[in-house]
Amino acid sequence: MWLGLLIPFFGTTLGSACVYILKNKNNELLSRCFSGIASGVMVAASIWSLLIPAIKQEKNILIVVLGIFVGSLLLLVLDSFVPHIHPGTKDEEGKESHLKKTTKLVLAVTLHNIPEGMAVGIVLAQAIQTQNLFSGLALSIGIAIQNFPEGAILSLPLKSNGYSKHKAFLIGALSGIVEPIFGYLTILFSNWILQCLPFCLSFAAGAMLFVVVEELVPEMAQGRHSNLPTLSFLVGFCIMMVLDVILG
Repeated sequence: MWLGLLIPFFGTTLGSACVYILKNKNNELLSRCFSGIASGVMVAASIWSLLIPAIKQEKNILIVVLGIFVGSLLLLVLDSFVPHIHPGTKDEEGKESHLKKTTKLVLAVTLHNIPEGMAVGIVLAQAIQTQNLFSGLALSIGIAIQNFPEGAILSLPLKSNGYSKHKAFLIGALSGIVEPIFGYLTILFSNWILQCLPFCLSFAAGAMLFVVVEELVPEMAQGRHSNLPTLSFLVGFCIMMVLDVILG
């Protein structure tokens, strides 16, 4: 169980370590490709690890639809308190928010790590009940792959904004600690969660899809050479699809 919870955190940590390897200059296209990979992994994980199992277990498809919208609405509400940062954007008055951009970036990444941790916890709880731990590991590995570029996306801008390599790495890595925490909390309440598992699975999928559409896709699509980030999306999607089919 603990391995499944910690694998995504290891992915974030490895991604944050890119701050020791990559230079500050000319990393915009690389960051956008990372966003593409992350988007593809999260979309595939939402479909194969969350929505398809939910649909198989729930005869009333409206329950699954409701879960998707409730999950996305929760992220919409949270997003209003911690606005997401897109490069080059400012508020309506043309001024930067009172929060530093780096602080908002860290909060935004940490925010959307919460539903990912819950998704892993839900799938692991189901895997423990069915004694099929490989199905739980598929999502954990997929989220870890998605977290690798996410950790780099966070640590590299921090370094560019004046943070030391060590501090940028530490902040980037710690942004992923909420995933095992919320995953474990989800497993603790698994007796209740498993009773409404289809709704919970679709809830997690809705939250993850909201993150993709709201945060990652706009970032990967902006600027020149958008074909490479698009291909990166397909790479991430296929990697997660293969993982889920083989391990699920």
